Amino acid sequence: MSSSDAMAGTVNGGVSFWYAQAGLPAPREPLAGDASVDVVIVGGGYTGLWTAYYLKKADPALRIAVLEQKFCGYGASGRNGGWLYNGIAGRDRYARLHGREAAVRLQRAMNETVDEVVRVAGEEGVEADIHRGGVLEVARTPAQWGRLRAFHEHELAFGEDDRELYGARETAERIRIAGAVGATWTPHGARLNPVKLVTGLAAVVEGLGVIVYESTPVTEIRPGHVVTPYGTVRAPFVLRCTEGFTANLKGQRRTWLPMNSSMIATEPLTAEQWAAIGWEGRATLGDMAHAYMYAQRTADDRIALGGRGVPYRFGSRTDNDGRTQPATIEALYEILVRFFPSLTGVKVDHAWSGVLGVPRDWCATVTLDRSTGLGWAGGYVGSGVATANLAARTLRDLVLRDSGRGGATGLTALPWVNHRVRKWEPEPLRWVGVQGMYATYRAADRREAASNKGESSRLARWADRVAGRG
Repeated sequence: MSSSDAMAGTVNGGVSFWYAQAGLPAPREPLAGDASVDVVIVGGGYTGLWTAYYLKKADPALRIAVLEQKFCGYGASGRNGGWLYNGIAGRDRYARLHGREAAVRLQRAMNETVDEVVRVAGEEGVEADIHRGGVLEVARTPAQWGRLRAFHEHELAFGEDDRELYGARETAERIRIAGAVGATWTPHGARLNPVKLVTGLAAVVEGLGVIVYESTPVTEIRPGHVVTPYGTVRAPFVLRCTEGFTANLKGQRRTWLPMNSSMIATEPLTAEQWAAIGWEGRATLGDMAHAYMYAQRTADDRIALGGRGVPYRFGSRTDNDGRTQPATIEALYEILVRFFPSLTGVKVDHAWSGVLGVPRDWCATVTLDRSTGLGWAGGYVGSGVATANLAARTLRDLVLRDSGRGGATGLTALPWVNHRVRKWEPEPLRWVGVQGMYATYRAADRREAASNKGESSRLARWADRVAGRG
């Protein structure tokens, strides 16, 4: 069976596969005129909803409103790969800026965040298909094996002493990937259904008394004001939680680059197919390629697999309800069968795309300006399922401190708080730069696959320097 046969009948877009399973949520009412609250949150994804949750739990008397342009979970929160894990963008840079101990505290906070999300979901009755199988990252070439061992040692140095390193045989005992030469595994991770998490969280937040307005696009944010076509919401604290959609806001075009990531979901696999693959532990799966992939074994026994397709659209444009180019779907399918040749011919039921927020220095941040009451969090660079929760608890503590309801905490002292970064270059420079960067990463992967050298391609090191990563 050809790849075109495997993709015949594939549903393309429709926001994401996760919504195809659950159905789109019933719409909430839009804003119906001017309003005044204590805290207004722009964005109904993980960051905005978690922030509303923790603020309301801390002070039930707070009047909180969430404004969402489409529906809660329309963006990355409803399209991601379902990786709840302890990675955070920018940790190494924070170590250079603030010292290793500060970065270690940030990493420990991320480790604990995985536990926190699982705990709250359980306490609040949010059934999100969470399975704590950890995170497994594999190497398939000598160069990837060299990077993986260095990565493993680096993580140990930041306090992850429960991380494990596997050779080819031990890797195959966990999952049988063609050509895998080794892997590293951390217990600080879980697989989940992202839509079940975000829709469950939205319902919990509403039950606490937070007002959630959907179908309410925000046209401008300024101190004390959030402007929409239907009215202006006034509040002492205005929190921007828009991540990959930040570029749509007035004055924010170059703040965070909306990077595209695409996914496919297979048909449910048979017991015989799973027996050939293994993956009984259901760890989330990644690799050490420069243009990396990520995958999970879903609760209904599919493989949901993602990676970069078209990395960026000119002018920071975002996609149309997740629709994905056929060439991207085919490229992801090729990764699937390269990893698992026994699945050649398996049907692809769904394909979709979404955007994530990338700052110019690739560092996630949380900020609250005491002089204006304007705050924001994001720039997660693809690791937002867990990072959004830590960001939300940090925003909670910053708001409580600056409103006189609380004081400084361990979270407000983390090194990513109030970190500032320069804007992205204007067009066409950023389009050319991003396209060239990922073309170079793919060329580096091809060069490494054709070589037996155990060191990374110089092309990738050059692309890292141009991108400002690390």
